Amino acid sequence: MEEFSPPTPPTPGKVYLVGAGPGDPGLITMRGKYLLERAEVLIYDYLASKNLLRYAPASAELVYAGKRGGLEHTHTQDEINQLLIEHARSGKMVVRLKGGDPFIFGRGGEEAEALHDAGIAFEVVPGVTSATAAATYAGIPITHRDYTASVSFLTGHEDPGKERSHIDWASLAACGGTLVVYMGIKNLPVIKGNLLKHGRAATTPVAVVRWASTPEQRTVVGTLADICDKVREAGIKPPALIIVGEVVGLREKIDWFEKRPLFGKRIAVTRTREQASELVAQLEEAGAECLEYPTIHVEPVESYELLDEEMERIHEYHWIVFTSLNGVRYFFERLFAKGLDARDLKGPSIAVIGKSTADLLRQYGLRANLVPEEYTAEGLAEALLDTGVGGRNILIARAKVAREILPETLRGAGAQVMVVPVYQNMPPPSARDALLANLEASRIDVITFTSSSTVKNFVDLVGAASHEELAKLLDGVGIAAIGPITGKTIASYGLTVNIQPEQYTIEGLVAALTAYYGNGDRSGPA
Repeated sequence: MEEFSPPTPPTPGKVYLVGAGPGDPGLITMRGKYLLERAEVLIYDYLASKNLLRYAPASAELVYAGKRGGLEHTHTQDEINQLLIEHARSGKMVVRLKGGDPFIFGRGGEEAEALHDAGIAFEVVPGVTSATAAATYAGIPITHRDYTASVSFLTGHEDPGKERSHIDWASLAACGGTLVVYMGIKNLPVIKGNLLKHGRAATTPVAVVRWASTPEQRTVVGTLADICDKVREAGIKPPALIIVGEVVGLREKIDWFEKRPLFGKRIAVTRTREQASELVAQLEEAGAECLEYPTIHVEPVESYELLDEEMERIHEYHWIVFTSLNGVRYFFERLFAKGLDARDLKGPSIAVIGKSTADLLRQYGLRANLVPEEYTAEGLAEALLDTGVGGRNILIARAKVAREILPETLRGAGAQVMVVPVYQNMPPPSARDALLANLEASRIDVITFTSSSTVKNFVDLVGAASHEELAKLLDGVGIAAIGPITGKTIASYGLTVNIQPEQYTIEGLVAALTAYYGNGDRSGPA
């Protein structure tokens, strides 16, 4: 009879209290990003940027534990402490992602105490605290040798169970330094009253910053005398920080974040999720908030038999033509899969549709022999015709379904053209509900289209029954097309293109958007 062996209890895991920073996902520390990428359980706050969740592995368990001032709490603090302990005891690597810095009004100290008392290993990773971020992103240096050499952080929302305040208002008012108040909007009249009562001048400048470091940031500036009225008139609600001191006056010179050309603009990006990163990065750098609604999902074709055959006789071709980034990427993936590399492409010249495609080709060790001046299929066809294509063998690596203007034009000039599909465009998982909700709530300022396929798939996605219904849905929304072919497709649906660059590239599109909204008129299309 076999001896019974009880199951071995799991090795205790570890909890990482990670500061997410104030809102801009780019402000997380390298250590914080490293831990997010390895988390098995991620417990995150209301104020932690949702964009940071993308760093977590697909297998990670995500737990929302947000608490909002005056609103719902998904978990009490005791419940959050218990969640951390239970997941760690099951042997998991737990990341607790907290807005700002865990130890500055973040209740990280309470969580660390609970973990210690439960015998759970933990580590604390600092984050950019909301106080410094709010001031910096509002153009306010919280210390400046011409104004003040001291700064005090305080909470405007003390524990209501305290018998008396732990804030020494008399000393704070008398010191004359900068004050930064967390969670103080609801108690702004009390804060103002305490400072005035203890001698701070009514003319002292005050700034209130909401959603600091995000595209939704709003800053209201006044004095102790009138700041309550200005905040009420502006409709400022939490989350917001209050900055009190003479340094607030420097905002007129130093404000940089809210002056970016696309600041406050919500731009819908319809590019594939794999290709959207470049466009999104450039738009965000200009101050925009990007909403990604990929209308195309790129996949390999069902069979590479035809491409494999043509690779065997690649030396017979005079030209290899790439009409997109995906064409280059999937062609070379198959080339490498067959045990070949760029050296096996010696002989044929290479033509590409534009600069971005040429740049990607260079990453594979090859330089394009031909890049047309006009980055369209028509421009590419014209440039190839100028080289003399009669009797030439031309291989075009492209999408399974695409416009036929290029191969037809080349065949008409006497070329022997082989079109080889190397990838296919498929409908992505639907984001229809979220997209329609944002359109109906007027939360989208601009929609960008980078190909005719994105236009067609967008129209299919929203499901408008007619051109009139589509126009009504997009009323007041700017429409940006990367080039004239995409623009013609947009026009075929009864829509007007508001923005189109002279150079048909991502850089050109961003430049055109910046010029359109950066000349003082930020209202967009009528």
